[in-house]
Amino acid sequence: MKIKVMLVDDHLVVLRGLKFFLNTQEDIEVVGEVENGEKALNAYKEWNPDVVLMDLMMPVMDGVEATKKLRAAHPEVKVVVLTSYSDQDHVIPALQAGAVGYQLKDVDPDELVKTIRAASKGEKLLHPKATNLLLEQMSNGGEKKEPGVHFKLTNREKDVLYQITLGKSNKEIASDLYITEKTVKTHVSNLLSKLQVHDRTQAAIYAMKENLFADRSIEN
Repeated sequence: MKIKVMLVDDHLVVLRGLKFFLNTQEDIEVVGEVENGEKALNAYKEWNPDVVLMDLMMPVMDGVEATKKLRAAHPEVKVVVLTSYSDQDHVIPALQAGAVGYQLKDVDPDELVKTIRAASKGEKLLHPKATNLLLEQMSNGGEKKEPGVHFKLTNREKDVLYQITLGKSNKEIASDLYITEKTVKTHVSNLLSKLQVHDRTQAAIYAMKENLFADRSIEN
C-alpha cells in the first residue's frame, strides 16, 4: 500500500517539483496539494493523507498554526515540515505544534523520502541543523529543574529517550543499544506513558525543556 502524501506550500514551482519527484517513488503517492494551511485543514478529510508535507511561511494560515489545528482535529496525522528556516523561532514551535519531521528545502531528495517513510510509521527524523539546535538547547538550557516525572524512567528508558532526542529511528536505536526493535518499541511505549505525552516529538521536547541530558556528550 502506498504512502499518501498531501503537499502544502504557497510556491507553485515547489509544489510541482515535489509532486513530480515523490510520484516517482514506488511506495509514495501525492494525493493533493494546496497553497496554505487553511486549505490543508479543509482538504484533509477529502484526501485523508498518511503524511502532510508542510511549509511554514504561508499566507492566510502558516504551517505552525495549521499543524497545531490538524493535530487537534486529527491526532493520527503525521506532519513533516519542509522549510528554508532552521532557527529556534521556527524549529521549536513547529515541533511543539506536533510535527514529527523537520527538513530544510536543501535536503537531499533521498533523505526527504526517508523522512516521509519514517513519519508514516510514527518515527521522527530531523534535519541535522534542527537536531543540533535541540541538542544545544538541551546542553545550554541552564540549571536542571527539580526532580519530576522523568525520574520514574528506568535507565534503559532514559537511554532510549536520549536516542529519540537525536532523531533516531527505532531500528537505529536498536542497533546503538544492542537490543531488538521490539524491545525499543516497548521502551518507547512505556516512556511515553510515564511522561504523559502522545508521541516521540513531545517526548523529545519534554527532555529538552527539562534539560535531562546536559551531562551527555552531543553526538555529531
